Amino acid sequence: MSDLTALPDEELLARLQRGDLEVLGLLFDRYSDTLRRFCARLQVPEEELDDLLQTLFLELPNTARRFDTSRSAKPWLFGVTTMLVRRNRRSAARALRRMARWRLDPPAPAEPVNPERETAARELASRAQAALAAMSHRKREAFVLVALEGLSGEEAATLLDIPVATVWTRLHHARRELRSALQEEVP
Repeated sequence: MSDLTALPDEELLARLQRGDLEVLGLLFDRYSDTLRRFCARLQVPEEELDDLLQTLFLELPNTARRFDTSRSAKPWLFGVTTMLVRRNRRSAARALRRMARWRLDPPAPAEPVNPERETAARELASRAQAALAAMSHRKREAFVLVALEGLSGEEAATLLDIPVATVWTRLHHARRELRSALQEEVP
């Protein structure tokens, strides 16, 4: 497999389209951390991340048939992941409606090294995460793809299958919500 490691992502996906499953490991090595972070930013619970990534890479050989080898692989992988997260949410919502709710105990906070700095950082991160979680899925997807993952508006629009103006509108509202949440005074 060592001679394949130098191949660009697009060529690896082209090989996957032709049935070469050997390249799955290379794609996993290149993108699993990035896609895990992306899913976490889309508010996929930590305990579901490994299963979601495994499902993604198991479905990739079938999904790769729709990959346009003239385009960049990274935005396409974000798009496939986004669709899988959406599908996972719909199925989880159906399961939740069928099951009784139960609550997990929150984890104990870690001991801070610098109490003031750690407390302020934790409060800011908590407010940012709460603001991100409070956003609609659509605004959160646009924000994570463009602001956090660095995709262009056009790439995000393509993978979300929406007009680029809609991406910018969602991003604008997401940033405004996030800014508002971070500017609020801590009680």
